[in-house]
Amino acid sequence: MEEDERRFLPRVAPIDAYGSGGFRFAEMSHRGSLLCLPSGMHAWSVSSPAEFSVQAFEPVYAEADKIDILLIGTGKDIAFFPEALRWRFRDLRISVDAMPTGAATQTWNILLAEDRRVAAALIAAP
Repeated sequence: MEEDERRFLPRVAPIDAYGSGGFRFAEMSHRGSLLCLPSGMHAWSVSSPAEFSVQAFEPVYAEADKIDILLIGTGKDIAFFPEALRWRFRDLRISVDAMPTGAATQTWNILLAEDRRVAAALIAAP
């Protein structure tokens, strides 16, 4: 992709800080969980891994053609990501990696800096 084409793509921001129930990015603060998608940063109503469902990930499915990797931040601790949802992402050709939110946030920043086709679903950690 040429540099001129890239500057017209929707931009997302690295996450500067996380914890205390939210995130800080682009000189803004957000309380609660966060979806980082090619279209931008969005509030996400999921507050625990128990709420993972097809419906919870609908915004990700809508942008699947722009995503190669989805990072799942599961909160303070690692949590199980349902196999049925993994298969849905495999069908969309999206690789899924679930990890604690701190690790997912750091990985997001690295992959974003590398211009990778990455998205993240991050549960806010206390």
